[in-house]
Amino acid sequence: MCGIVGYIGSQNAQDFVLDGLEKLEYRGYDSAGIAVNTGEDKFHIVKKVGRLKNLADILEKEPLKGTMAIGHTRWATHGKPSDENSHPHFNKDETLVVVHNGIIENYLTLKKQLIEKGHVFKSETDSEVVAHLAEELDDGDFFSTVRKVVKEITGTYTLLFMNSDYPDTIAQRVRIR
Repeated sequence: MCGIVGYIGSQNAQDFVLDGLEKLEYRGYDSAGIAVNTGEDKFHIVKKVGRLKNLADILEKEPLKGTMAIGHTRWATHGKPSDENSHPHFNKDETLVVVHNGIIENYLTLKKQLIEKGHVFKSETDSEVVAHLAEELDDGDFFSTVRKVVKEITGTYTLLFMNSDYPDTIAQRVRIR
């Protein structure tokens, strides 16, 4: 299982998310990452293999300023521990990001279909499929797109989504059997 944290507020989101991930770190995760909405057209994403401290050290040197973020600590279930397999995962232009806890059971079928449509994957995870699927199904309405995505995926999961066109919104979807 993985740890996920999201924050929207008036404080620095990076600090809040890192603090939340630190509280979850007792489980022995293999990588961590964060996506921060800094008010630009795309998210700033930092991912690092190893303990959360590796990510925190990078962010201490080059902090990300913003009031909305999602973060993730990963315990590998798909793909080896690596920066590429760390979350968050994102669409081609980094305007939509997702973190995921759980299993997407039909990810291989979806991944094959998305590759046939020209999507290029950067990780070995089941989670990255969600970001590409959201890009493929995007109808211009963030909430409608998220609903379409969860109709296509099977499994047990929690997902957090951010879209740069919705600078004060984190969409969450949970499916527990």
